[in-house]
Amino acid sequence: MLAFAVLGDSIAYGQGASRPEDTVAARLTADLTGRGVATDLAVFAVPGARSQALASQVERAMAWRPDLALVIIGANDLTHFVPPQLAAAQLQHAVRTLRSAGVEVVVAPAPDLSVLPWVPAQLRAAVRTGSMLLRRAQTDAALATGAHVADIGVGSAAEFATNPVLLSADGFHPSSAGYARIATALAPTVHAAASVALGRNR
Repeated sequence: MLAFAVLGDSIAYGQGASRPEDTVAARLTADLTGRGVATDLAVFAVPGARSQALASQVERAMAWRPDLALVIIGANDLTHFVPPQLAAAQLQHAVRTLRSAGVEVVVAPAPDLSVLPWVPAQLRAAVRTGSMLLRRAQTDAALATGAHVADIGVGSAAEFATNPVLLSADGFHPSSAGYARIATALAPTVHAAASVALGRNR
């Protein structure tokens, strides 16, 4: 049995999804199970969380003893203007703690918030740059601690910008369709990390 923990913010939690089974965590768990990997899911993510909140989430997750952890974080660091290097350092500390316990970790860095409809056109370039700087710092921090990085990429961001069906009614969180798109993008990296975790535990 693969113990799969999901940490992070409202996207990791699944806010905006119409049904519990539409969240990223539930979709990835169903996908792993469908591939023959019996999976036990626990979600420690908290809507509104910034990277500083990962420490308490990791503490709770460690008591549960996961084999694999997915961390989705960064959107709220961007909206609260947390310096990229500070947010990345907080992420790195969380990942290092998990890795020191033998947990395989997948990090999904900050999304590009410039694609969201509530961002004024004159601010889109600045928001895009801020998102890129945080994403790059998070990626470097995650890789330095031995985590897998699953960036949903420019193509996915462009899709969210042009397809309103992918966003929920609040214009910020993904809809069920949006979570399906995110889960599809994350799945290959999650599968790879799960294989490593299962191989180590045999």
